[in-house]
Amino acid sequence: MDALAGLLDGPRAHGAFMIRACFDPPWAVRVEDEAPLTVMLMARGTAWITPDGDGVPVRLGPGDLAIARGPDPYTCGDEPDTAPQALILPGGECRYPDGTALNGSMDLGVRTWGDRPDAATVMLIGTYLMRGEIHGRLLDALPPLLTLPAEVWDCPLTPLLAEEIVRDEPGQEVVLDRLLDLLLISALRVWFSRPEAAAPAWYRALGDPVVGRALRLLQDDPAHPWTVAALAAKAGVSRAALARRFTDLVGEPPMAYLTGWRLALAADRLRDTDLTLDTIARHVGYGSAFALSSAFKRVYGVSPQEHRAGHGGRP
Repeated sequence: MDALAGLLDGPRAHGAFMIRACFDPPWAVRVEDEAPLTVMLMARGTAWITPDGDGVPVRLGPGDLAIARGPDPYTCGDEPDTAPQALILPGGECRYPDGTALNGSMDLGVRTWGDRPDAATVMLIGTYLMRGEIHGRLLDALPPLLTLPAEVWDCPLTPLLAEEIVRDEPGQEVVLDRLLDLLLISALRVWFSRPEAAAPAWYRALGDPVVGRALRLLQDDPAHPWTVAALAAKAGVSRAALARRFTDLVGEPPMAYLTGWRLALAADRLRDTDLTLDTIARHVGYGSAFALSSAFKRVYGVSPQEHRAGHGGRP
């Protein structure tokens, strides 16, 4: 798997917060949920997204998509200067701007919220509630707010998501999680192909016939005892040529990249599974739990046990 696929495979959406928001002007909602990533798709009408601080308001029309990278707050509304009617807090808690609980006063049915189901503005929203380390490698390369106008991408998922988001069937959360994953990865592929996107070096390097081959080998099989010589043989170049080209394009040598990738995988497994440290070590290419612990603490500044307990840092 490449690192873009890794965004959604480790971790993928698990019980993502999904909602169909329906409003009539004037309306505005301030979002302070601190979620790592929120995808907003305009199904009908228009909306403005205004980031906090010096952020420039962005207008969305039918079919447009926006991705907000947390944890910074932002406001969605019919106009940039409309006063918020509601406040969204961590965990999906909803309150009036004065702090009073909404108590379901804006609930309209299954995953539907706002003024009325057939309102002038309908926005389909999916929020990832967890930030993993592989997730972070990509999210750190995104701006706080990015948008894709409908004319630059034709998303066949929009009508399907609009239909599925209001269904109440067995296993529906899993269906919506996978739809959100597909929507996000489709949008990011388009975004990174655009000239204004500052794609991370490793993402751009995937397109190189030599370095891209080496990157995919490392990402697909991190547990293999890779050496620069072995990678070079697979890529069909000399060891010196691969080391030089890899460093030039990715920004770090092959073995340094492999270490970061292995530890990112380990960090996610520590948070998202109950696997023992020894098992995780074998899965990501370390010979023992002690070897993984030493490398992990050196890079992350905390032990694997502390990271699993929720006291982890960032590399």
